[in-house]
Amino acid sequence: MTQEDYPVDAARFRDVLLEQRAMQLTGGLYHLNQIHLAYNSNRIEGSQLSAEQTRYIYETQTVDGPVRVDDVAETVNHFRLFDLMLDTLREPLTLDRIKQFHGVLKQGTSDADRPWFAVGDWKRVANVVGGRATTQPSDVQDAMAALLAGYPNPAAMTFNDVCDFHHRFEVIHPFQDGNGRIGRIIMFRQCLAAGIMPFIVLDERKQSYYRGLAEYDAQPGFLRDTFRFFQDRYYDAYQQFVPLAGAGEP
Repeated sequence: MTQEDYPVDAARFRDVLLEQRAMQLTGGLYHLNQIHLAYNSNRIEGSQLSAEQTRYIYETQTVDGPVRVDDVAETVNHFRLFDLMLDTLREPLTLDRIKQFHGVLKQGTSDADRPWFAVGDWKRVANVVGGRATTQPSDVQDAMAALLAGYPNPAAMTFNDVCDFHHRFEVIHPFQDGNGRIGRIIMFRQCLAAGIMPFIVLDERKQSYYRGLAEYDAQPGFLRDTFRFFQDRYYDAYQQFVPLAGAGEP
C-alpha cells in the first residue's frame, strides 16, 4: 500500500497526536502510541515487561510481578522521550537533539552509573552489532554530522529517505547502547514531520527488521517492504482514532 492508498491522510495522524499530547487525552491515539511504541521498542532490545505491564506503568505508575529495575526505568523514560519528540517536532533535528533523546532514554538506569558509558553523548568504546563493526568513537561526530547534512529539510523526506537514514544511523551506532530505540523514535519523528504514514516496529516481527537492516546495502527492498507492512498494521490499528478530513476534531 502506498501513501495515496490510505483513506486517512497520514498528516492527520501527526495532527491528532499533537492535539492529544497538548490535551493529555487518555484512551486515544496519543495514549495508545505511548504504550505500544514503548513496549515494542524496549522489548526488541531485551526488556522483559509485557504489554500489560507497560500499560499499567503508563496508566497507574505501578507494575505487578517481579521486574527488572532498568526495564521499568527505560519504559518510563521512553514515555518522556515520546513527549519530547512530539514537543520538538517542528524544530530541526540536530546532533544536540539526538544526544538529548539519548540522555532522556538512559537517565536513571544502571548504565548512567558507568562513567565510560556517556549517557547523552556519543560512545567512547568501540562496539560491534550483529557481528559487524560500527563507526569508531573518534569518527562518530563527523559521521553523524554528514548523516544529518544529507537530509537538510525533514519535511521533504520521502519514505525511502526515512529507510535509508535509519539504516545509516544503525550502521554508525553512535551510542554505547540505546541506538535502536533512538533510531526508531527518530524514524517515527521523521514520518510525522514529512506527512508519511507513521509506524511502530513490532517486536513480533523483529527478525524481519534485523534481516532488513543486515541486507540493506544489497537488497534495500526487504527493509522497505517490512516497514510498509508496519505502516499497514499501524493504519489498521489506529485509523479509528483519526477523523476523516471535515469530520470534526477529536
